[in-house]
Amino acid sequence: MTSIDDVMIEITPQVLLKAYACGIFPMAESAEDNALYWIDPERRGILPLDRVHVPQRLARTIRKGGFEVRIDHDFEAVIEGCAAPRSGRRSTWINGRIRSLYRDLFALGHCHTVEIYEGERLIGGLYGMHLGRAFFGESMFSRARDTSKIALVYLVARLKFGGFVLLDTQFVTGHLARFGATEVGRSEFQRLLEGALAGGGGAAAEFSLLGGGLSGAEVLQLVSQTSKTGCSTA
Repeated sequence: MTSIDDVMIEITPQVLLKAYACGIFPMAESAEDNALYWIDPERRGILPLDRVHVPQRLARTIRKGGFEVRIDHDFEAVIEGCAAPRSGRRSTWINGRIRSLYRDLFALGHCHTVEIYEGERLIGGLYGMHLGRAFFGESMFSRARDTSKIALVYLVARLKFGGFVLLDTQFVTGHLARFGATEVGRSEFQRLLEGALAGGGGAAAEFSLLGGGLSGAEVLQLVSQTSKTGCSTA
């Protein structure tokens, strides 16, 4: 873990995009610490898009509906939700510099949100980075049961529809392991990343391709489809 300040790099959205293309990403120790650090894990978490498992109870919740999914609607509210203290966690790694950088990347079309609403109340969501045919998950939050999980399922559907081949989770948590997340070594991740960035992606990997209005059953069908180009750890 190398401090960005220690190596005297002025971190900008453009620098951050180059870092992601090399397989590294920034984090902070806490919201109160303004320093950022480059992270390049020896073991990297990924969620293979052709082998995503949706638990049965969550699938029933998605089919039942009663919520609205919005894409890239309110970045500020999502990152605020991700940064907020929660049960078992008093603080967060999302500091002011992280907010500012990803706000700029959102304006440039590289950072995206998946948002879950009950009426006009934001009850869960996630945000992450889009580069080529790779998506880099950053953080998620819930204010009601399962809402971050619902956001993840809708994210996977959108990625598969859009021709993405890599979903980087950075690390594997118990939450993500239930969906099939796994770890790969640094060299294997680099191989997968290079494949996802090859050719740039173009219109085949536009995050906005999947329109709204899909039923929960249709989203689950998209997620369950085996992708011919899905991320493989073989």
